[in-house]
Order: sequence, then C-alpha cells, then structure tokens
Amino acid sequence: MTERAERAERAGQAPGRGSAAVWGSGAWVVGVLALLVAFPLVARDRLPDRLATHWGTGGDPDSSMPFWAATVFPALLWLALAVAVLLTLWRARRNSGGATASSWIGVTLGFTGVTLLGAQASIVRANLDRTDWRDAGSVTVWAVVTLAGAVAVGAVALLIGRRARVTVPPVAGPALEIPEGQRFVWLSRVSNRWLHLTAAVCGIVSVGAAVAAMGGLTGLHTVWSAATFALGAVALLACASVQARVTEKGLEVAFGPLGWPARRWAADAIASAWVENRSAMQVGGWGYRLSGLGTTVMLRGGECLVIRTVKGKDFAVSVDDAERGAALLNSLIGQRAK
Repeated sequence: MTERAERAERAGQAPGRGSAAVWGSGAWVVGVLALLVAFPLVARDRLPDRLATHWGTGGDPDSSMPFWAATVFPALLWLALAVAVLLTLWRARRNSGGATASSWIGVTLGFTGVTLLGAQASIVRANLDRTDWRDAGSVTVWAVVTLAGAVAVGAVALLIGRRARVTVPPVAGPALEIPEGQRFVWLSRVSNRWLHLTAAVCGIVSVGAAVAAMGGLTGLHTVWSAATFALGAVALLACASVQARVTEKGLEVAFGPLGWPARRWAADAIASAWVENRSAMQVGGWGYRLSGLGTTVMLRGGECLVIRTVKGKDFAVSVDDAERGAALLNSLIGQRAK
C-alpha cells in the first residue's frame, strides 16, 4: 500500500461516500421532520385541545401541552439537532475526519429520529378519541417498541460507519508490476445518488406507514404496506452503491453500505480483464442488470471494469480507475499462469 493510501486510510476517507451520506442524511432529516408535523395534524379532529405528553410511574398521564405545542416542539427539537449534527459533519469533513464523524452522526440521527417518531406516535395514540388529556391511555408498551427500534437503527448506522473507516482509495502510481509475495490492494467505490434518494423515499414512506399503524390512525393492514416499502428500500439501497476490490486473492465486488451481498472471483477463475465504456441503455437500465453483454452493475455510464471468467462468462462493474484495476488483475493472472 502506498504512502498516499496509508494517509487516506488513517484519515478515514472513503471515495464516493460523501455525496451518498449527505443525500441520505438530508432525506432522513426532511422525512422525519415532515412526519413529526403531519402525524398529529392528520388526527386533529380526533384529539383533545390539550394532549397528554408525560406519564408518571404509575402509567397515568401527569402533564400536558396545547395541541400546537405538542405538534411543533418535537419538530423544532429535531430540526435543531439535525442542524447541529450536519454542521458537525461539514466541519469534520473539512478537517479530514469525515468517516469517523459520519459513523456517530448516523447513529445520532437514526436513534433520535426513530425515538421522536415513536414518541409522537405513542402520544397521538394515547390521546386518540379522548375528550380530556387526563383520560389518555398508557404508552408503556409502545415506549419499549420505540426504544428497541431506535437501538436497531443506531446499530445498523454504526456498522455502516465502521465499514467506511476501513475503506482505502485506489493505489496510486504508474507501476503495475507486482513483486512476488508482495501484498497489494486496489479499491474503487461508486454510488448512485438517485437510487439512494429513491431508497430514502421508500424508507420514509415505510416509516410513515408503520408510525400511522402504531398511532392507531390506520388498521393493521398498513403494516403490510410498510413492510413492502421497507423491502423496496433495502433492495434499492443494496443496488445503489458498489465497491470493487482487487487483492492478491482476486476480485471482490461488494454491494450496499454494509458490503453485503458480495461476489468474489479467485485469480485462477478469471481469464482476462479489460476496460469498456457502457451506458445504462446498452445494459437495460440501472442497478444489477443481465443482458447480452453479460452481467453489469450499472451505477453511472462510462468506464467499466470487465472480467471474463475461465467459463466464458462476462461481468462488468461501473467504477472509477477501472484501467488500473484491470491491469492489476491481468498481472495477477499472469503470475498465476507461470
């Protein structure tokens, strides 16, 4: 690994991740803000003028807020937190500490967003169809469900952040000869902001449907809609970014923010590698595509790293610096053939 790569690894820089992280964070902030405000407004005709907002140890409501305050306060709290967090992310990126900061910022936004949404849904559900806030129902069960969901989202955000910290950029330098026994790594990552944005929209719709069902505004059938949009969000997210990695073992292509699923080819399973310009129209669209050209992971048009296996099958992935990756693979194949 070159000195430049080592410096980038220590700084935690990950090629192509900044834009996706900013877009994803922005979509999450806007989506949560919209749901926090819209949810009580949708149920306005079924809520009292004052809403129970705090429950004592016995499970009975002991404090309330006017409807407008119960609607606006969580939204303002979330907006203030989001501004502070995104400002921290911006400063961290300027100081070359972006990946480490992104990890904890993702945890903070994910955990807090789910907590506030769950709390808002629980408050609305408890006050629904009550004429007086003192008659509000209990929120204990939903508080436990909300906490479990917030912890799960925070854990996923932490895993994504940790993976970002161990990512290194492509090897620099014109030399492609690989001394016998020397370890090396080439890595390139590409993401599609529009697929990320679509995944974020599906995720927000899924969360909104789940919160509506949790708040008692819709029937349990809404849970199935939430699950459908959640699966769509996961599938889109898995296809929205890709990371290609060449080592002495061969080629690995990992999908999504967690690097799973992944496809791997040992060096002795690859016949040749080259660079080819392809467009989404040629391969039939964006994402993971099957066509007459073989399998293509298409996230942006242009330069693709293409391999042909010893079985005669072609696989291509649209990544930057594909020429260097192909050259390293061919050098590796040549060494294996000796």
